[in-house]
Amino acid sequence: MDPRKLYKRYIPQRQHFNDHQYFKHLGDWLHDPNLWHLNRRSAANAVAIGFFISYIPLPGQVVMAAIAAIFARVNLPLTVTAVFLTNPVTMGPMFLLAYEVGATVLGIPAEITHFELSYQWLSETMINIWKPLLTGCFILGVFASAIGNATVRLLWRLHLVRRWKKRRSNRES
Repeated sequence: MDPRKLYKRYIPQRQHFNDHQYFKHLGDWLHDPNLWHLNRRSAANAVAIGFFISYIPLPGQVVMAAIAAIFARVNLPLTVTAVFLTNPVTMGPMFLLAYEVGATVLGIPAEITHFELSYQWLSETMINIWKPLLTGCFILGVFASAIGNATVRLLWRLHLVRRWKKRRSNRES
């Protein structure tokens, strides 16, 4: 199946947001056709923005992604979807790797011996780990963004080449 048709089948359309009671007041912002158009540039940049924002260790990544998509004028649903690179399963390993990368870059020994999902642990530990964590998040966010952008552009190109070959073979037969 064509990826664009699959995308259009499952992603909400612009009219859905224009009619929704919570999004009506954003109508002018959401009317930009670039936010809903799916082309190579828009898709690649949307994935890049979504992957970068997924490495921001703060709540509200979806809102940040939506705002970034509006300002960058890239595909809004794809940007928001790409943020879910960070999810409950991947969040721990992603941020632990980011901390270790940041500690290595800054020349600080990695000090996390255990993790506990509690306010007390976060408030006591964050004072010591914020610098390497944010450094690693920035580095891995840029890296993931670049890889995501290049991958989408490559896959889009491969899909087009396959369609051109199929079209050429249909014309020759």
